[in-house]
Amino acid sequence: MIAALWGFAAVLLFSFIGLPLAFVTLIVGLVGFAWLRGWNWSGALATTGQQVMEAAANYGLSVIPLFLLMGIFIHRSHVSEDLFRAAYAAVGARRGGLAQASVLACAGFSAVSGSSLATAATMTRVAMPHMRRYGYDDRLSSGVVAAGGTLGIMIPPSVPLILYGLVAEQDIGKLFVAGMIPGVLLIAVYMGAVWLTVMRNPEIGPAGEPLSRAEKISAFLRVWPILLLFGIVLGGIYFGIFTPTEAAGIGAGGAGIFALLRGGIRSFGDLSGMLIEATRTTAILFAVIFGTLVFANFINLSGLPYDLLDLTETLGLGSMGLVLAICVICVLLGMIFETIGLLLLIVPVFLPALYGMGVDLIWFGIVMVVVIELGLITPPIGMNVFTVKSVMPDIALGRIFRGVMPFVLADLVALALILIFPVIAVGLVGLM
Repeated sequence: MIAALWGFAAVLLFSFIGLPLAFVTLIVGLVGFAWLRGWNWSGALATTGQQVMEAAANYGLSVIPLFLLMGIFIHRSHVSEDLFRAAYAAVGARRGGLAQASVLACAGFSAVSGSSLATAATMTRVAMPHMRRYGYDDRLSSGVVAAGGTLGIMIPPSVPLILYGLVAEQDIGKLFVAGMIPGVLLIAVYMGAVWLTVMRNPEIGPAGEPLSRAEKISAFLRVWPILLLFGIVLGGIYFGIFTPTEAAGIGAGGAGIFALLRGGIRSFGDLSGMLIEATRTTAILFAVIFGTLVFANFINLSGLPYDLLDLTETLGLGSMGLVLAICVICVLLGMIFETIGLLLLIVPVFLPALYGMGVDLIWFGIVMVVVIELGLITPPIGMNVFTVKSVMPDIALGRIFRGVMPFVLADLVALALILIFPVIAVGLVGLM
């Protein structure tokens, strides 16, 4: 246990000073193996190499580059403006409507990109000019796109849900299905947060111009291929027609055809650039995965997870007390680590205790994602906030953080509902 605590201290220290998490966890894990083996470096190197090779041989990892490629194809198809236009046609012609349309557009873009940061950056470019033209307060407009971007890690396909499934050895398809109703819940509470904010101060969110029936129909027709692709990918998983990996391949292929038809791919250079982007992102993710898995195996070998299980039973926390404690720890560590690193560090440590307490790991995965969402919009890290700031440098960072506060409260409401009513997360899974 002492070795594990020193290992965590080292990871925290080196991460705090800005060293890449992939290399920090890999090196600390290697040193930890050597410590536990009496400073037998050859044995430590062999163990580390074996852990990396076993992780690399996991067929489930193939789903990551395929869904990333799907998101890149969709992003390059310039559908973000169409999604916002369709959402505006639905709710734009009322007070706060453009902000609510931003939430819906973020949800639609998230459903096919799976990336929180890409959603925040793209929708900032698309939605912010419209909201400024109608006189929206920058706090509301920047806050809503920063918060709406977090939907990218809940609404399937979600990279964090994939990684959680691999680490916790849970069915990725079931996790995707489990994320559907919580995703709708988050959309609802975000739109409710906009409504309450505008009700208190109507001037910050004026109504947009109403569209004609023909304009609405045209806007909806522009996005039906995206909705169809999303339905095929998730529907195929839900009804058992194909596996998550097969769904990812179908999604990437369908998105590639869509990008070709929409002019997103005009030359071999365009295609190769997209493939290189997907490869680069995959390599970064895999480096983080391999490093954190080595570190997690060192932690498991040290016996810390089982000591935590004994401590939990001694304190009489119960399963809900343990989950709440993990949520608090995640919020605190979210001030230092980015989302994927936090997920990969926390889950292996507490997994034995969660097993021992009989916690439903599908439900817990959804809880983890909601907690991680909070980290994306809360200081000091708030990666989505900094993403919006990078796209709109004229808005003060403090104004964006103030703008996301109603959505932080909305996230807490959604988290409380999922904790109190687990059926929100696991209800659809039980029907598969």
